[in-house]
This record gives sequence, structure tokens and C-alpha cells, in this order.
Amino acid sequence: MKKRVIGIVGPTASGKTALSLQAAQALHGSIVCMDSMQIYRGMDIGTAKPTAAERRRVPHFLVDILPPDAAYSVSQYAQDAREVIERVDVPILVGGTGMYLQALSLPMDYGAVGGDEAIRQKYHALAEAQGSQAVHDRLRLVDPASADRLHPNDLRRVIRALEVYELTGVPLSRQTMPGPEDAPYDFLLYAIDMPRDMLYQRVDARVDQMIRDGLLDEVRTLTEAGLSPEAQSMQGLGYKEMLPVLRGDMALNDAVTLLKTRTRHYAKRQLTWFRRDERIRWLPWPADGNMTPLAQIIINSWLEGVSHADSRPD
Repeated sequence: MKKRVIGIVGPTASGKTALSLQAAQALHGSIVCMDSMQIYRGMDIGTAKPTAAERRRVPHFLVDILPPDAAYSVSQYAQDAREVIERVDVPILVGGTGMYLQALSLPMDYGAVGGDEAIRQKYHALAEAQGSQAVHDRLRLVDPASADRLHPNDLRRVIRALEVYELTGVPLSRQTMPGPEDAPYDFLLYAIDMPRDMLYQRVDARVDQMIRDGLLDEVRTLTEAGLSPEAQSMQGLGYKEMLPVLRGDMALNDAVTLLKTRTRHYAKRQLTWFRRDERIRWLPWPADGNMTPLAQIIINSWLEGVSHADSRPD
């Protein structure tokens, strides 16, 4: 039987933290961060990281696990999150990084076709001698569908498709793509269905609060400590918008306006991503803002042993 995993997902500022804390406390669960920025130490305000008090209420994992100058991949997250999921009783994924959820939804051995340096070198040599089109022509002979999908100049992926074919004998385009039933866990996924205008108002209010809490000083402290503006962490919303202010290239008010616009656009992209996931049950935002009824839905489903298949949206 697959291990059950609760997921509370959705766009930024939609109330995930409040809902997850209620559910986790009632179920004696553990929150597993699913946010690509909250992993970094010293980046608290701009990431809307759970507070110290909130982390005392419920065990949190994968928060503050890396220095801000570290790089971190989706595959590394999947590995780290799976290790946590396996050792806690009630894992509750919380966050809005859709790629992280996608990675956890794939079979653990997905993408396990290894690499062969000799094959890669052979095709790199062909590209150097005859150009990337010659490599693409070779792909078209064995995997026309992948050749149609990949541009000749996308040499890395063209060579990978040839590599997979030579190692498995099966064209990449005919490799079986996993579905939800192949996931290593039985996910109970929830998101808060908030009116779009209210979501955008909450985004704007959150940005204003970040500024009052000292976001600019947080970014200044990071840069003065030697963190490069090119670091992966500094590409996050809230951080890259403050850098021009610190350089004197932009007024703070203009940076705030830009940050609000970009965050609203990001929330819209998150909504689009998660709306495509049919596993998610969208819980209507309560008019009074009380999360208890929504938390109770999650709690009841867990206690009743509802399976993934039984937790489809109404």
C-alpha cells in the first residue's frame, strides 16, 4: 500500500500556511516545505517563511536547509523530501512550487535511463565535424517524433534522445510517460479557491507588509555579506526587485509597484499550473476567513482513510 501524503498547494498569499497549521496540529502531522525559496537561511521576509512561533507549533522540514549562495535542483528537492516523507507519520506538503510536486509525483525510478559518455562524445564529434543538423538528421532516422519536437540547435536534448534510443532500443517519444497511478505516494491534495480579486488584494497587502518588516534591509544584509546578485536565491521575487534600489537605480516606491505586479503575475501562473492537476480538491474560501471548516475537511479525509482515488473533487 502506498503511503498517504497530504498536500496543501496553490498560489502565493492564498492562505496555505494558516490552513496547514490547523490541519497539522490536529493530526500531529509534520509540514514538509514545498517552496523553492524557503529552503534558504537568512531569507525570511521576502519568502514569507513560517515564523519561529509557527515552527514551534508544528514540526517543519526543508526550511532553512541551505546557505543563500547554494544552488538547488528539483531532483535534489525530490530526494530530500522523500527522505522526510518516509520517516514521518503524517507528512503534509505545503507550498506553491508546482515543479516540486511534479517531481514527487513521478515514480522514484523515473528517468533512470543512465548516461553513456561514449555515446555523447560520438555525437558531439559529429556535430563538430558536420554541424548540429547532421546529429538532428540521425535522430530523425530513429525517432521522427522527437526530431519534430526538438530544434536542431537544441543539441543537448537531441543527443539525449539519441542516447536513450541507443541504450534502450526504444525511441524517447515512445517511452511510457507515468500517470497519477504511478506516483509513489497516495496524494490527498487541496487548494484554497479564493476569488481572483481577493487574491490580488492579499498579494499587494503582503508586499506592503514585507516592506514594513524590513525587506530592503534583509536584501542589504545579504549583499553586504557577499551574496552575489547572480545567486540562484537572489532571483526570487522580492530580492531581485530590491537590488536596483540598493544600487540607487530605482526608487523604493517604483520597486514595490514592480514587485506587486510580478507577484500577481506569478500567482496567476501558479493558478494555471495547479488548475491542470485533476487530483486537487479546491476548497472554497470561507467568507468569514475562518479556516477551521476547511481544515476539518482535510482532517476527516485523513482519519477516515480516504484514498487518492476517493478524494477527487466534488
